[in-house]
Amino acid sequence: MKALTANRNWMFAIIGSACLVGAAVGVAQKDVSSDVPVAASATELSSIFRDVSKRAMPSIVSIETVSKTSQVADQQMLPFGDDSPFKDLFQNDPRFKDMLKQHQNQPRRAPRKMGTGSGFIINKSGLIMTNSHVVNGADVVKVTLNDGREFTASDIKTDPRSDVAVIKIDAPDLVAIPLGDSSKMEIGDWVLAIGNPFGIGMSVTNGIISAKSRGPGINDREDYLQTDAAINPGNSGGPLLNLRGEVIGINTAISSRSGGYDGVGFAIPVNMARWVSGQLIDHGMVKRSFLGVGIQPISNDLSKSFDIKVGQGAIITQVMEDSPADKAELKTGDIILNFAGKDVSGPRNLQGIVEQLSVGKSYTMELLRDGKRVHKQVTMQEMPKSFSVAKNESPLEDSSKGKQKTSVNDLKIEVQPLTKELANQLGYSDDVNGVVITSVEPGSAAEEAGLMKGMIIEKIGTTEVTTMDQFNLGLKEAKEKDRVLLLVRNHSGARFVVVQK
Repeated sequence: MKALTANRNWMFAIIGSACLVGAAVGVAQKDVSSDVPVAASATELSSIFRDVSKRAMPSIVSIETVSKTSQVADQQMLPFGDDSPFKDLFQNDPRFKDMLKQHQNQPRRAPRKMGTGSGFIINKSGLIMTNSHVVNGADVVKVTLNDGREFTASDIKTDPRSDVAVIKIDAPDLVAIPLGDSSKMEIGDWVLAIGNPFGIGMSVTNGIISAKSRGPGINDREDYLQTDAAINPGNSGGPLLNLRGEVIGINTAISSRSGGYDGVGFAIPVNMARWVSGQLIDHGMVKRSFLGVGIQPISNDLSKSFDIKVGQGAIITQVMEDSPADKAELKTGDIILNFAGKDVSGPRNLQGIVEQLSVGKSYTMELLRDGKRVHKQVTMQEMPKSFSVAKNESPLEDSSKGKQKTSVNDLKIEVQPLTKELANQLGYSDDVNGVVITSVEPGSAAEEAGLMKGMIIEKIGTTEVTTMDQFNLGLKEAKEKDRVLLLVRNHSGARFVVVQK
């Protein structure tokens, strides 16, 4: 089990792909067909759980991975290290020389690494969907069917960005499980999780969809369904099912303080997994389109500055040179409202729209620019393999002492011009423009807004900042307002912040 520590002291335990699927059941449900059971009592709901589990079980598999042994350096296997007090004794005492010589002449191998997870059959030809982290890097992937038959996977294709993988076995009489529509899942819908927790054997748990569009910071591509159905190490790659018996997610991670079930699990939506698996099957890799922008959501403070609803659209904080966005003349501060006929509700939603568009094809984008709606045609390009890799942030050194500083009393910060020499010293590229923050008054509104020493201010309101005069002009224009909108940059990228005055 792989564990990651995230904000708020959560530990995200990657548990192997277990598919989580959920669907609403109730007397008031109106959009179900006549052949779908509706629960009018606890007994009938229990019967639905039983029937869905019985139909799904033949399609669920257990996965065991093995990394082959490898030779290691003899020195690593010696009974002493360089700092051992017994080193001289073993090397110089004639009683140990023969033993040591024999020991050094024998090859040593590291122990085998083994892992477990789950998966589900998506095609009778032997295609199985699971998590990338379950099988990635394994030398041998053994698949055990629910009826006890064992097979070795002959083909393994993974996409670490989304944590989706497809493996293949050559086996007769396989039963494929139907895939549902994760976009139709709503908070409160019942779901069943099936997998092989702790390697004890196939198990079924139930719960509901607790939240949607979660991004806990586990993978590059995230839009998780959250569930309280019990999932544990070994469930990874297994299905989350709705009450129609359809897969609506792949169980992937848990938020846990103990390393086990704490009531918060995450599943990859099956709509994303279906597209990724199709790419893996057709091309052996995932070909994604990209826009070439840095984006952030519309927060409460930003919504007031841009006069737009919270959660509507995504604001551009950076445009990459020679990217589709650059060629379409998108600008920093543009708010993307709709793209390719789909409304945009935030960065993850926009990312999901963009990556599945066809490379080389043009799509219409609706923007909000300076309060006016603008339409642009954007031609998609394939995402570079290095895309979305961010630099680690480094602090501003005091080597700027003695250089010109300008006190900005309204914001309680001090700034100075950003020269090429200073930009290189701070680890920024030569094409970054703006003024650099050299100090922030403790306890000020600027500090509360997240401004820090070493950040670059690139824009104030609608004023581009490349010189101190432009900075002061932008500040003057914002003097009568109760808040100041800034575009700031650090080594993780650019973002808009609002400083209350």
